[in-house]
Amino acid sequence: MDFIDEIKQFSKRVDGLKDNLTTEEATKTSLIMPFFALLGYDVFNPDEFVPEYTADVGIKKGEKVDYAILNNGEPVILIEAKWVKEELQKHDSQLFRYFGTSKAKFAILTNGITYRFYTDLEETNKMDEKPFLEINMLDIKEAQVAELKKFKKSAFSIDEIFNTASQLKYSNEIKNVFAQDLQNPSDQLIKYFLSSVYSGQRTQNAIEKFRPIVKQSLNQFISEMMNDKIKTALGAEETKQVQNVAANESEAASQIMQVKDTPKIVTTEEELEAYFVIKNILKDIVPINEITYKDNERYMAILHKNKTTRWICRLYFNSSKKFITVPDDNKKDVRIDIDSVYDIEKHKDELIAALNRYL
Repeated sequence: MDFIDEIKQFSKRVDGLKDNLTTEEATKTSLIMPFFALLGYDVFNPDEFVPEYTADVGIKKGEKVDYAILNNGEPVILIEAKWVKEELQKHDSQLFRYFGTSKAKFAILTNGITYRFYTDLEETNKMDEKPFLEINMLDIKEAQVAELKKFKKSAFSIDEIFNTASQLKYSNEIKNVFAQDLQNPSDQLIKYFLSSVYSGQRTQNAIEKFRPIVKQSLNQFISEMMNDKIKTALGAEETKQVQNVAANESEAASQIMQVKDTPKIVTTEEELEAYFVIKNILKDIVPINEITYKDNERYMAILHKNKTTRWICRLYFNSSKKFITVPDDNKKDVRIDIDSVYDIEKHKDELIAALNRYL
C-alpha cells in the first residue's frame, strides 16, 4: 500500500474515533502514537521514542515535553500532544520554550487531528512562531503528504527537510495572504492594480470605491480559469472514452465478473486498534517490528515475523459477537470471547505463551 493510501486510511480512523476521546491520554494512545507508528517509529522503544522527555527550561528543572524522537541518543524531534478537542494556538509558546533548550531541529504540536511542524528558519536554535507545515488529518492534501513522507523513519534527513522548510513556510504564508485578499483585498493590492488601470489619484476614497471591483474581478478570474480547466479535462476525457468504448467493453465485463468473485477484505479501525494493543503486550518478548498482521475475509491474523505458520492469535470482529482465538500446543484454535479490544489485555498470558512456542 502506498504511503498516501495509508494516510487516507488512517484519516478514516481519526474521523471515527475523535468524538469518543475524552482525555489527552486517550488522544495520545488512540491517535498520536499510532500516527508516529505509521511513520515507522517504534513508539514502544524508549531508545527511539521517549515519553515525558526532560527539557529543562532556564532555572525551571524537570520540565517535560510529551515525546521526543531520538537519533543516536540525541533528540531530533520534540512532540507536544494535546486533547483532540483542544485548540493549539495557546500551546505553541510552551513548545517554543522546550525547543530552545534541546538539540532538536524540529518540533511538532498536535491534538491528533492537526499536526504543526516547526523549525528555526528565522533564528538558529529559536523556534519560529509559524509552522512551515500544517496537516489536517481530516482534510488530506496530496502535496502535504509528500512533505510528511520526509518525516518517515526510513527517509528522515534533517538537511533535506530543513532545505525545503523555508520554501514551504513562505509558500504557505503567501497562499494565506492571497486567500485573505480574495475575501477582502488589502489597500496595497488595490493600489497595485490601480497603478495600471486607473489614471486618477489613488486616494483612500478611490481605494474604497475599487475594493469590491477588485474582489469581484479576482474571484471571477479564478472561477473562469477553473471552469476552463474542467471543460478541457472533461472534453479530453470524453474524446478518449468515445475512442475506447468498443475496446473496453469486453474488458469491463471481464473485470465486473472478477469483482463479483473477489472477496472483499476490509481492515477496520477496531482491528488495527487491537493489533496495536497486542504489539504493546508482546513488546518485551520480541522486537515490536516482528509482530505483524495479515487480514483476510473472515479474520485478521496476528503473526510473528509475517509468517502465517507462526500465528499468535486471530481476530474475529466481523460479527456482532467478537472473539479471538489462540493456538494450543497442536495449533488448534482456542476461542476467547471479548466485549471490546481492551479485553485482550486480560489474556496477556495466553498471547505470550502462543508467541513463545515459536522462539
